[in-house]
Amino acid sequence: HDFNNMLSVILGYTEIEIEKTTPNDPIYEDLQENLSAARRSTDITRQLLAFARKQTIKPQVIDLNETIEGMLKMLRRLIGEDIDLTWLPGGGHFPIFMDPSQLDQILANLCVNARDAIGGVGKLTIETDKVYLDENYCAERPGFTPGNFVMLTVSDNGCGMEKDMLNKIFEPFFTTKGLAEGTGLGLSTVYGIVKQNYGFINAYSEPGEGSTFKIYLPRHVDEIRQSEERDDTQLPQSRGETVLIVEDEVSILKLAKRILLSSGYKVLDADKPGQAINLAEKHEDTIDLLITDVIMPGMNGRELAEKLNRIFPDIKILYMSGYTANVIAHRGVLDEDVEFIQKPFSNRDLSSKVRKVLDEMDV
Repeated sequence: HDFNNMLSVILGYTEIEIEKTTPNDPIYEDLQENLSAARRSTDITRQLLAFARKQTIKPQVIDLNETIEGMLKMLRRLIGEDIDLTWLPGGGHFPIFMDPSQLDQILANLCVNARDAIGGVGKLTIETDKVYLDENYCAERPGFTPGNFVMLTVSDNGCGMEKDMLNKIFEPFFTTKGLAEGTGLGLSTVYGIVKQNYGFINAYSEPGEGSTFKIYLPRHVDEIRQSEERDDTQLPQSRGETVLIVEDEVSILKLAKRILLSSGYKVLDADKPGQAINLAEKHEDTIDLLITDVIMPGMNGRELAEKLNRIFPDIKILYMSGYTANVIAHRGVLDEDVEFIQKPFSNRDLSSKVRKVLDEMDV
């Protein structure tokens, strides 16, 4: 939790300083290196959270094939030009109820592992299909349950694995790579994500014959929600709204206040829930949005939101945290009407999320 807070501060202020420079400035490259290192640290933190199933997710109905289609360009850059990536989608719609960023994590981890196993020229294949797992199939595989699933298969023609190694690949910090070449978190992250989404995963491999990973995710029956396109040309601006930020980590509080003030919002800030309630009671005008940390001394974010909702019945709530401790989520999964931003976040992440929540006020 504390590490996520510090990463948010490093990311935020580095982005602010980068905006003051140009590529010709001597310090510009150094700031870019700082930003890159902070983002890598963010990825590692989220891998740990995903494995521990402490990562907060915002599931939505997505089409597996369409989502993978949108990732192919990035995946080809990730594995390099020497590896031929073949995409074999199954026919029809493949709806799943899942956070799209988690699918990104699954494929990125599996593709990086395949690239390293190939170690040069080779082939990687991504396939999808629809399957029904019956009771007989599940009876032979502990943890599997019958039902309709979509199957995601990632195969490579790399070096493969011995059976004893195959039995350990989903364990945290187990790695077949050399020193400083891997954290041992990639496949355990994949395993954690699949289990968090009520799915199953199987791995097949033989030495010299490559590896195949099959992931089964429950097939969803609802309509597919189209993702909203985001305008990245400038940070979203205020329309005169007042925002109350409550965060017990003062450095995060100062950063969030600075970001929102620069976007034109009227900002009230408090580092304790009690102080926030006093501010709200004395505030003569309306407060449009509460941004609150989830875990704070004396009172958690949900309890604070409930108290402020009695003062301002129309106030919108945006929770933020590096983890949830199940205060606002059930088994790490957010209710559909709960808005949340995961720490560490970038300046654009916060600005965009605030604008999105406020724009939904009258919807």
